[in-house]
Amino acid sequence: MKLFVVPTPIGNLDDITLRAISVLKNVDLILAEDTRTSGKLLKRFEINTPMQSYHMHNEHKVLNGIINKFKSGLTIAMICDAGTPSISDPGFLLIRESIKEGISVECLPGATAFVPAIVNSGLPSDRFVFEGFLPPKKGRQARLKLLSQETRTIILYISPHKLIRTLEQIIIYFGGKRCISVSRELTKIFEETFRGTLESALIYFKENSPRGEIVLVISGA
Repeated sequence: MKLFVVPTPIGNLDDITLRAISVLKNVDLILAEDTRTSGKLLKRFEINTPMQSYHMHNEHKVLNGIINKFKSGLTIAMICDAGTPSISDPGFLLIRESIKEGISVECLPGATAFVPAIVNSGLPSDRFVFEGFLPPKKGRQARLKLLSQETRTIILYISPHKLIRTLEQIIIYFGGKRCISVSRELTKIFEETFRGTLESALIYFKENSPRGEIVLVISGA
């Protein structure tokens, strides 16, 4: 019995590793955040392993059943729609419970959006803080106020329809002169990285409506 945590491509399907393909072909079951999305990936690489839905809305409900599958001797892989499970995606709960139950856990290296984003930003990458998604409402202002004093490079995930409002909020606490890199559609055909100040980023994206998932990299205080 073993849990493999398997990163999947964040856009370009060719970014999957040979080892990830091998693991996904040889386990007994794949836990997928969205079986329709993952089905396209599995079809591309001729992976015929059965899938089971595992996402933020059912992870507590199905947890015990998955643990029982492990105890019956199954080897299971967990994937999310894109990137590495438990990094701003479901996964932590199952990993923690598996460890508690004495089930072996192995995480493969692979795709994670914030790594190419910070490397590509041109901002200091020796020390950084990954914040993932900001709180949607409650606690958002308090978090931004705290981050405004952070001296390390700051990494945030954000959806495109929230970008303008979030930049406006960040400027309130950070000021407009702080450097920022905005990466969107990483590894895809229309990949784009904007580099400049917070003020110039706000102007640019008001004139150029953003699409695709976005990674913000902001210089520290």
